Amino acid sequence: MQIDILTLFPSMFDGPLTESMLKRAQEKGLLTVRLHDIRDHATDKHRTVDDTPYGGGGGMVMMPEPLVAAVEGVRGADETAPVILLTPQGRVFTQQVARELAAHPRLILVCGRYEGVDERVRQAVITDEISIGDFVLTGGELAAMVIVDAVARLIPGMLGARWGAEEDSHAMGLIEYPHYTRPPVFREMAVPDVLLSGDHGAVEAWRRREAIRRTWQRRPDMLLSVELGGAERWFLADLAEADAPLRG
Repeated sequence: MQIDILTLFPSMFDGPLTESMLKRAQEKGLLTVRLHDIRDHATDKHRTVDDTPYGGGGGMVMMPEPLVAAVEGVRGADETAPVILLTPQGRVFTQQVARELAAHPRLILVCGRYEGVDERVRQAVITDEISIGDFVLTGGELAAMVIVDAVARLIPGMLGARWGAEEDSHAMGLIEYPHYTRPPVFREMAVPDVLLSGDHGAVEAWRRREAIRRTWQRRPDMLLSVELGGAERWFLADLAEADAPLRG
């Protein structure tokens, strides 16, 4: 998979792209990330990419000429790659959106800055807009890092365990079940017996129930879109009944 990132601050990506999983993915040839400085497409000696907004108001707006030139230069003849603007106005990034993006062989991410981009950039070259949440950042670079990491995890062969991505929180529609490792007892807190039993069926059943329990406790809204079996629905009903006095 190839991801092109257009930014005013390429050096911001040095840490995330040169460490841990993303570094290994690039070394294995599973992922190619290319950084492009938008200022390289400015036409004046000062490499200007922003100007004051028409109509007045505070802040600066990214100009259309250098940004559209940057996108078109990076995209080349490829008309199929999504060109995604990272902006608070975009659709909210979720695990489902990550899966959608991971299905593309190439993505082009455009990092917004300042008060935003000239509206004509959207009209000319942007095919999608994504926000990573309802909060304000200084620019799209951090959002781009989040998207690269989340999407890269879904590339086949990316993770050591073939089921790792599918069992992560949100990937299966539930908060992930609790994890334990050695020692079996820590400060009088013991690992659940079922995890030491060697009974893989019982372990999987326990993990599923605990994922449902944790989702009910922390993100009950997620359960509205999860398909549950009959026994699981009874289990959830028992959780709701036990919690009723507390929630009432």
